[in-house]
Amino acid sequence: MKLPWVFCAILLLPVLTAFAAGPVVSETAPYPTIGQIVRVDPALDGLLPAAAKIEKLAEGFQWAEGPVWMPKEQQLAFSATRENIAYRWREGIGVEVFLHPSGLTDTNGVYNGREPGSNGLTIDSEGRLVLCQHGDRRVARLNPDGKTFATIADRYDGKRFNSPNDLCFDRKGNLYFTDPPYGTGPSTVREMDYCGVFRVTPDGKVTLLTKELDRPNGIALSPYQHTLYVANSTRQRPVLMAYELKDDGTLGPGRVFFDAAPLYGTGYRGVPDGLRVDQHGNLWANGPGGILIISAEGKHLGTISPGTATANCAFGDDGSTLFIAADMYLCRVRTKTKGCGF
Repeated sequence: MKLPWVFCAILLLPVLTAFAAGPVVSETAPYPTIGQIVRVDPALDGLLPAAAKIEKLAEGFQWAEGPVWMPKEQQLAFSATRENIAYRWREGIGVEVFLHPSGLTDTNGVYNGREPGSNGLTIDSEGRLVLCQHGDRRVARLNPDGKTFATIADRYDGKRFNSPNDLCFDRKGNLYFTDPPYGTGPSTVREMDYCGVFRVTPDGKVTLLTKELDRPNGIALSPYQHTLYVANSTRQRPVLMAYELKDDGTLGPGRVFFDAAPLYGTGYRGVPDGLRVDQHGNLWANGPGGILIISAEGKHLGTISPGTATANCAFGDDGSTLFIAADMYLCRVRTKTKGCGF
């Protein structure tokens, strides 16, 4: 997902590369707290306890991203896009390397972009990990050996994707994902002149749903799966879009569900990025200032602000814990709601 820094080219060795600003440090309970929760509307009290705090679980990552809760393993998996690593976090154990490499496994060439690793992560109906892999420019599934990957989709209409970014499944097993160019490098040959939102059926058919957004990013479905939400991660058009999801899998006309541009006037920084939906249809969406909590009607209720650039979030544990990937931090907040699907 989109980074807040100026893009630069760094020559990487495909598999062995790891960027480390410093050692990864796992905190222990009771966890230190950071940032603040900004309450904008009284309705937020029904979603977050009055005493809610942002707990810091670990730090030392290079742009943490794409968290997903893995219930079978009782662990949180998340990406460090610049390190080409996916980590895992477990209560009482802390952070460990889970996959390395996580997103760039092709050893036949040179990658000189900034984000070779995995980005968005999710699990399928069988509990298997599915990844957006920047370096390999594909969506892939982790094989049972826990080390290798099987390609789900790497092309549309014979052309390679840019760098798949975020993804989600519906109850029928269809996979939806976004494809901006954030994982590409100066030498990457882009075969598509647009950034699309795609759908992959269980039998592997890839369909382009829309290419109207210049930087489609976070993606999620409403509780009844009638609406597909997509974040557009540019400061020029920092919006969350809502699309009617038709029975045949195509999209109806898009509408702006939430426009984050007015928040820039309050001094907040950041662009729409990852997002999740709770069981009541509220969106928990990265945006200016942190994780924006937006009602099902599109009203901004409050912001979880770790005090640094945030990328993505995911509900996990018993479903009422929101895990947050915030640049170098992994955090969590206890909520009074549950994520969709729990």
